[in-house]
Amino acid sequence: MVQQLTFAPHGHILTNSGVWSPDSQWIYYDVRSDPAGSVFDGQRIERVHVATGEIQVVYESSRGACCGVVTSHPRKDQIVFIHGPEDPDDDWYYAPYCRQGVLVDPNQPHQKINLDARNLVAPFTEGALRGGTHLHTYSGDGALIAFTYEDHPSVMPQAERISPHPRNVGVSILGHAVTVPKKHSRNQDGTAFSVLVTQTVAHPKPGSDEISRACEESWIGEGGYLKPDGTRQKYALAFQGTVLSKSNQTHAEVFVVDLPENLKQRGPSGPLCGDSGQLPQPPLGVITRRLTFTDNEKYPGIQGPRHWLKSSPDGRHIAFLRKDENGVVQLFTISPNGGEPVQRTFHPSDVASAFSWHCYGQHVAYIMDGSVCVTQIGTGVTQRLTEKSSISPRPEACVFSPNGRYIAYVQPVEDQAGCHNQIFIVEWKP
Repeated sequence: MVQQLTFAPHGHILTNSGVWSPDSQWIYYDVRSDPAGSVFDGQRIERVHVATGEIQVVYESSRGACCGVVTSHPRKDQIVFIHGPEDPDDDWYYAPYCRQGVLVDPNQPHQKINLDARNLVAPFTEGALRGGTHLHTYSGDGALIAFTYEDHPSVMPQAERISPHPRNVGVSILGHAVTVPKKHSRNQDGTAFSVLVTQTVAHPKPGSDEISRACEESWIGEGGYLKPDGTRQKYALAFQGTVLSKSNQTHAEVFVVDLPENLKQRGPSGPLCGDSGQLPQPPLGVITRRLTFTDNEKYPGIQGPRHWLKSSPDGRHIAFLRKDENGVVQLFTISPNGGEPVQRTFHPSDVASAFSWHCYGQHVAYIMDGSVCVTQIGTGVTQRLTEKSSISPRPEACVFSPNGRYIAYVQPVEDQAGCHNQIFIVEWKP
């Protein structure tokens, strides 16, 4: 059964994951105006009740700030989302290196709490950042929040000033507040201690595992994953790392970063907060591994629509998209322990969206051939849940509810005011 939940004549955009409340009753979204969601001009975070259709404004920004890309805590009523600068100007606007994460309790709307601290004046502050964060996701236990990070150009080391700006993956530790000196008008305190857990270089060596960009990350497992020796890695992230092949071609590969229990200890490469000559550096005990090696393949690297690597709930499989031998974008998985990737879909048409796992870890939902589809990864059998549409559902999100009963997605709908992205759900029964 397909159900349209929103009808207002404006855009509705879902994040690629974490859009459902823990009880599967509400869906969170933002209200960017353009169909692709690439114009970050939204000023409200809203939610819609699945059973009643009630719309609630959870947060509305002020003083010219924009907000968007909302995700929900996995266990309680709390959301995190991107917040742009208030009183924006030519130097501070809704750019990746100017944004921040904020927390809001839906039962206390409009009361935002800064997630990450920021210090733009040396000496920098451990636990604070020097730029902007975006796309924030909670760990399975809700104790940590992962994000993608860009240094602000005003503090970025000269050697790192390439185009596009280097991106890194970071983690915020909730409950460890950071206070910074107010030596810059855009400095701010935060409710979490934030660090970067990846390292990038401006010019990777051809054929090496060095990366120039780390992004599109996600947590591995709801409680980590099992290593070959039977021990559990409690916290780990999968991410896309941009490498340079021996033939000087850039492409993205699958990487994993294992995190230590203590993320507040300085590592061997330099201070957590960085300095004038280097970016913020990873904590002691962080281990990064490359999982895929596709330099010599017919179609090297991760392929297809923009998507975020996604782990099965038990942490056994990391899913990603790449082209098969026929040049068709398919879903593959690989173990966080390494090994050969396994092709899981065998469609004549491309997998055309970001995807999500069912809570039992046996099925994945995505858009293909103008429809919402679900594939059983063990057999490769695919169900088409919605009729093929001449206007395909949007590629940004196709998200299972926590209880596994529904899939939320965005469908452009013609109305009297034009064409607007609306939120739909489709019921799924295995």
